[in-house]
Amino acid sequence: MARDGAIYVCQGCGGVATKWAGQCPACGAWNSLVEELQGSRPPGALAPAKSAKARGGLSFETLDLETIAPPRLVTGIAEFDRVCGGGVVPGSAILVGGDPGVGKSTLLLQVCAAAALNGAKVAYISGEEAVEQVRARAQRMGLGHAAVKLAAETALRDIIEGLKREPFDLAVIDSIQTMWSDQLEAGPGSVTQVRAAAGELVRLAKKRGIAVVLVGHVTKDGQIAGPRVVEHMVDAVLSFEGERGYPFRILRAAKNRFGATDEIGVFEMGDSGLREVKNPSALFLNEGGERSAGAAVFAGIEGSRPVLVEFQALVAPSAYGTPRRAVVGWDSGRLAMVLAVLESRCGLSLGNRDVYLNVAGGLRITEPAADLAAAAALASSALDTPLPQDCVVFGEISLSGDVRTVGRSDARIKEAKKLGFGRALAPNGAIAGEAGFAIAPAVRLSDAIRRISEGDWG
Repeated sequence: MARDGAIYVCQGCGGVATKWAGQCPACGAWNSLVEELQGSRPPGALAPAKSAKARGGLSFETLDLETIAPPRLVTGIAEFDRVCGGGVVPGSAILVGGDPGVGKSTLLLQVCAAAALNGAKVAYISGEEAVEQVRARAQRMGLGHAAVKLAAETALRDIIEGLKREPFDLAVIDSIQTMWSDQLEAGPGSVTQVRAAAGELVRLAKKRGIAVVLVGHVTKDGQIAGPRVVEHMVDAVLSFEGERGYPFRILRAAKNRFGATDEIGVFEMGDSGLREVKNPSALFLNEGGERSAGAAVFAGIEGSRPVLVEFQALVAPSAYGTPRRAVVGWDSGRLAMVLAVLESRCGLSLGNRDVYLNVAGGLRITEPAADLAAAAALASSALDTPLPQDCVVFGEISLSGDVRTVGRSDARIKEAKKLGFGRALAPNGAIAGEAGFAIAPAVRLSDAIRRISEGDWG
């Protein structure tokens, strides 16, 4: 029987039940309900409502008033500032998530050191490491001279009081799952504690004008652990990604109230920490030798920057009754659609052959403009005919086999020309706009396959 004042909170979704059950009624997770005692008003809860007279009523404004852009704290890490929208906004709260060992703490320690060297007052509070460990890592990375205030603490009350004592510009909390409040009965890392700690830290950021960065753990499926309400509390949610075996790291914005959500920052992990990659296109391309059959260079757009990346395909005879379909770095459903169009509209027989598709460098491509590049790589492998060394490919494929135009063709072509490419297999509406650059237009996918098989690039 439940004790008086007890509730049961799902550790997966944060749903609340009045009695225990084996399965959460909200999300369906098994054995996720944990008993928690209801005490006084927890951190993050609303205070008792005042009367309308005490509040002064509700005042409205119009949309035509002049709006001043929020100021920015430029940290000095250009790739991080790019993803944040041009710098960190004072008083904002940012949640950074990523797999264990991907380099979240390394990145934020470098951000703190760069911001401190630019004159900002910075605090780095670790709930997972001792001060000596953080200092030793900073010295290995050559950041020991940066004026960053370090602390190792998990008690929420002490952290808030410490941040109130000095006028900090930027504070990093590593991580939010280790914070706990003595006003709650739940243990550290529980849904109640995470929600309350995030609420208090966000309130402190808004009240004091401190930019607060919270580090969050992730679940097995890559989602930030804890209640989803935490992602609604903060102003920006950044995801730090990296494939095992590759030194490259990608910083993406899943939510950003002060900037775009399609920007990426590219880093390379080394012995002395993360290094910013100014030209990602050169990083994701094969540097030397002739292009082999099954390879096509895709001219894509990631946020505001054009990025060239190599699609690699292998079409091989199937050794089993059911052909295999394997894809890395691209959507498997999109691959199935392209294969169906190649078979039904272009006459390529791929149904009884194994198909493997890989995006080089560990980058994940999501824009539809990569359809034609994937199809060109698959056709090149199936026909055993390489594409020209100086050719890039972009375009969207419809189910009818038409090649549709995509946005920002001029930026894609300009980036390709800068890296030494001289032609593009692209939709018919693409305009080169660059001297010495040629367009091989494709109205339908069959036109592109014909150019590959016949070597017609005029």
